[in-house]
Amino acid sequence: MNTSTELVRLDAVTRIYRTSEVETAALDGIDLEINAGEFVAIMGPSGCGKSTLLNIIGMLDSPSAGEYIFAGETISNKNETELARVRKQNIGFIFQDFHLIEELSVRENIELALLYHDVSATERKMRAEQVMAEVGIAHRANHRPTQLSGGQQQRVAVARALVSKPRMILADEPTGNLDSVHGEEIMRLLKRLNDEGATIVMVTHSPTHADHAKRTVNLLDGQIVAQDLRNVI
Repeated sequence: MNTSTELVRLDAVTRIYRTSEVETAALDGIDLEINAGEFVAIMGPSGCGKSTLLNIIGMLDSPSAGEYIFAGETISNKNETELARVRKQNIGFIFQDFHLIEELSVRENIELALLYHDVSATERKMRAEQVMAEVGIAHRANHRPTQLSGGQQQRVAVARALVSKPRMILADEPTGNLDSVHGEEIMRLLKRLNDEGATIVMVTHSPTHADHAKRTVNLLDGQIVAQDLRNVI
């Protein structure tokens, strides 16, 4: 069941990238709250700051200014070791390019996400089998990624994100490399996971795919220009 517990809070978050010749504000004073159990779609034109925002929420990047609080814990002043600890314990990632290791089987790719957790080999196998069944890929457990369709590879990536039982799933253009049929399959899967209680934050260019989310956040030039609650599919 979804709850209204605040999971993510950004207060006046700014991210500035500097070179010797130019300074670029990728994010400019972002205020954003995301509750546990929400499905939020982040939209906007290329270069508006969507991926930067997702990277900061995922603790892969840090704000230049402002404050980030995750589950009541201040994140914006932590060092990389501390960020890695919080990230590992709480967040699963789904990328546009799948990032599967071709030399490993589907099961091994999924179990790999647990190697840095205190999880026995027996439990790794059990949890991998559980999430493979959950996303409908169990029959491909011993196949290599190159033997799978794009939609099946993305299902493996979703299973890998789920296997560590994260509090939040971040998806960066999860359908970007898929055709419309497989893309819609992945969106239905994410919607089902959200209905079962998963918190999902997704970057997308597709209004159709954003319709699966319960809220859209529109960015332009590094700022939030609109937020809308949606009548989901």
